Amino acid sequence: MASVIENVCIEKGMRMTGQRKVIAKVIGDADDHPDVEEVYRRAADIDSKISIATVYRTVRMFEEAGIIEKHDFGDGRARYEVVGEEHHDHLIDVRSGEVIEFVNEEIEKLQEKIAKEHGYKLVDHRLELYVVPLEK
Repeated sequence: MASVIENVCIEKGMRMTGQRKVIAKVIGDADDHPDVEEVYRRAADIDSKISIATVYRTVRMFEEAGIIEKHDFGDGRARYEVVGEEHHDHLIDVRSGEVIEFVNEEIEKLQEKIAKEHGYKLVDHRLELYVVPLEK
């Protein structure tokens, strides 16, 4: 069965080799935001012939095609996720590195209001909140 990313690649006319299919599946199945090294580890578990260079090239190709999105959560590693239809923001625990996705309609409305107050229409945004656990 083709992965979500693989289907989008096919729709865009991209050639899908066996290794690209594995990488697409790994990223598409991720419930976290893996960096390239983690994508490589997971892909190599499926196909030991995949090289880190192939993963880097494929991830860059998917990103340039607008299929995946790169994030920098302040830990020095580029992290990736599939570009989804539903917008969400991120809460990043700076101690553990945990990334929590969330949607908050109040924040969305406030951002649109702020853009409008300055004479603009909001067309896109990215919100990342860096947090530490509350002291008990």
